[in-house]
Amino acid sequence: MKLRVCLIIPTLDQGGAEKQISLLARGLDRDLFEAIVIVLTRTGPRESELLESGIAVHHIHKRAKLDPFAWLRLRKLLKQLKPDIVHTWLFAANAYGRTAALSAKVPVILGSERSVDPWKNAFQFWIDRLLAKRTHGLTANSQGTIDFYQEHGFDSKLFHLIPNGIEPMEPSSLTRVQAYARMGVATEKRIILSIGRLWVQKGYKDLLWAAELLRVMREDICYVIVGDGPDRERLELFRDNIRGASQIFFLGHRTDARELLPHCDILWNGSLYEGQSNVILEAMQSGVAVVASDIPGNRELIEHDRTGVLYPLGNVDDLTRFTNQLLKDEPRRKRIANDAQEHVQQQHSVDQMIARHANLYRTKGSDL
Repeated sequence: MKLRVCLIIPTLDQGGAEKQISLLARGLDRDLFEAIVIVLTRTGPRESELLESGIAVHHIHKRAKLDPFAWLRLRKLLKQLKPDIVHTWLFAANAYGRTAALSAKVPVILGSERSVDPWKNAFQFWIDRLLAKRTHGLTANSQGTIDFYQEHGFDSKLFHLIPNGIEPMEPSSLTRVQAYARMGVATEKRIILSIGRLWVQKGYKDLLWAAELLRVMREDICYVIVGDGPDRERLELFRDNIRGASQIFFLGHRTDARELLPHCDILWNGSLYEGQSNVILEAMQSGVAVVASDIPGNRELIEHDRTGVLYPLGNVDDLTRFTNQLLKDEPRRKRIANDAQEHVQQQHSVDQMIARHANLYRTKGSDL
């Protein structure tokens, strides 16, 4: 029997959860599953790849944090689609999607927690705990996420650990000179790169300060940031008030980030909290050494000095020192990059991620 699976998510932006849900929907065996994506709030660049793959995408057009009409539209849609399984991703979809699925009497309801979420208040955790008790399981992409929610009163037995998957990396179509030209960087420079949304969680202020300290130590580096977000103006103002501003580049959102990545020397990730970073996985797969904050999500991907380098969160001096050591020691940097590439190929393939979800869906749907 083919199982109809509705995957509900707030947006189809360029975030990590959105990428995973797109890979999953497009990769599920169509002889066994019919995947349908429901977008709660707004669309984004992930929609085109879903539609091109023949995946149906439905829009609810939620307009406010509390939008009862959106909930009614979602319940009506679920009653029409009659899915065997609803799988919700991220807080808004977890709240609206699971309650609507319960009301629509969907046989199997799953939730998903994608990150350590210290921003949630007591009421939001109460909602999560209440719905978890009426959910047939929760997926998480890291043990750190499971531990975080267990500390907030969740039964760890509800969780199914499914690490993020990453597509095989195609060789960059750009030459080094072309990549540098796209970034606006002189070809004699060593490039440190960050990719991600410009907001407080990503710790960019520390990274900018580290770039300035590193510039004082050596004149051959520049720092490139790919991404956009609510903190861009504030971060650019901070950049403009340090002496090395001319060697720090904000490129905004780019569709060619994966082509630029292999031409960089080091990837920086300074996240204050994380589930499991797709950007770190992409860098590791590309053969780019990663220096990242020592937080649970990053710690599960990176074994210090083997598949990357971890620095204590907030310790700009160590971040600067570790990065300089890698830039000076080419054999060590290449060894770390090679070991990281092998780790990703063995543990984080898209096929493994899809197979783990498919097994969960078959298991939960076996009694239908």
